[in-house]
Amino acid sequence: MSTSQSLTQNRRSFLLGTLATGAAATLPTEARAIDTRAAEKNRTYWLQQLERVSDPVLNALKRGTLRRNMPVEAAPGQTEARAVGTHLEALGRLLSGIAPWLELEPSTGETPKETALRERYRDHTVAGITSALNPDSPDYMHFGESSQTLVDSSFLALALLRAPKQLLQKLDATTQQRLAAALVTQRQVQPPFNNWLLFAALNEALLMTLHQPWDRMRVDYALRELQSWYLGDGTYGDGPRFHWDFYNSFVIQPYLLQLMDTVPHQEPDESPAWSAMRKPIHEHAQRYAAIQERLIAPDGSYPAIGRSITYRCGAFHLLADAARRNILPEGLTPPQARCAISAVIDRTLSPAGTFSPDGWLQIGLAGHQPGLGETYISTGSLYLCSAAFLPLGLPPADPFWSAPPAPWTSQIIWSGKNLPADHAHDD
Repeated sequence: MSTSQSLTQNRRSFLLGTLATGAAATLPTEARAIDTRAAEKNRTYWLQQLERVSDPVLNALKRGTLRRNMPVEAAPGQTEARAVGTHLEALGRLLSGIAPWLELEPSTGETPKETALRERYRDHTVAGITSALNPDSPDYMHFGESSQTLVDSSFLALALLRAPKQLLQKLDATTQQRLAAALVTQRQVQPPFNNWLLFAALNEALLMTLHQPWDRMRVDYALRELQSWYLGDGTYGDGPRFHWDFYNSFVIQPYLLQLMDTVPHQEPDESPAWSAMRKPIHEHAQRYAAIQERLIAPDGSYPAIGRSITYRCGAFHLLADAARRNILPEGLTPPQARCAISAVIDRTLSPAGTFSPDGWLQIGLAGHQPGLGETYISTGSLYLCSAAFLPLGLPPADPFWSAPPAPWTSQIIWSGKNLPADHAHDD
């Protein structure tokens, strides 16, 4: 059986399981027959999708051929400009999503196939990062040569902070020095007054972790501005004003959570103001995770609204991160989140045209839809979809994976079942 046939067969099995779970929500409890093996199938399906997304990028990085082999799809007239940073985009964004899984150690319930895939990808990733920072490599990434490299150096930083043992600490001393120097070059980019402040802050957080001189002011400025942009009900402005888009999930709230993990706990004289931010940042993330889960329709679709929708299932970065961190809000169970995110992954990664004949992601949300891409979108940008894979950093025995399937909120409500009303969580 070919790889594509196998993927199709597994996708059909997954979809049948999802539809059966949704139908079960309409049946009396005593009439339901939940397949407890469906949870294991979910993890297998997620790993198949992770491999399908990751393989072209990581195999090319291992061979030193990413810049040569990865196509640069972009808006008309933008190909040359996007080619400067698109390969770093693919590297940083892909790794930021799969890093917790790369960090995970084998445990009870893990298949030999998963263990072997992780070992291979660990090797490819370390080799790829090393090449990306080596000026003599054909895959050298040109840090600082465009403003976009600030964004994607920070996604690489996010990946390294999410997998310190298996990625950051596996880099040799020369590569770590080159990494620090690359991050410093990004200081020449003045971030606009929006979520980009967090990109600069996270780079400084990684420099601190590397025991390099770091700019506390960039971190402090980003954290204080973001708190001033909080608008209520778990939502931040991307700048002082509200925008209908997914940037609270693409960047803002996952980055705030990571900064709370990294910065306040490694400085003996850390700012009391930073410590005071931790609780509200977590509470806001929990509320926004609840909102995200409610945005997922019974069929796995969601509102195609705002910019950057071609990041596909990466729109649920925050929900996936909340599940990985075990900070889902009250009333939202891990298997509900698993089934909801599974449906989104399938809805956004399975349509024809999602991947090129050579396996690279193509611009679109439900297939190949190049008109949905803004001028800053290119092939590498699309690998932010990997953020949906964050819960693979939880072991198979975790309830996220081991609990029986459960319908998510929209499935329950639209099947006619009764639920408590939702209310805003304003401070």
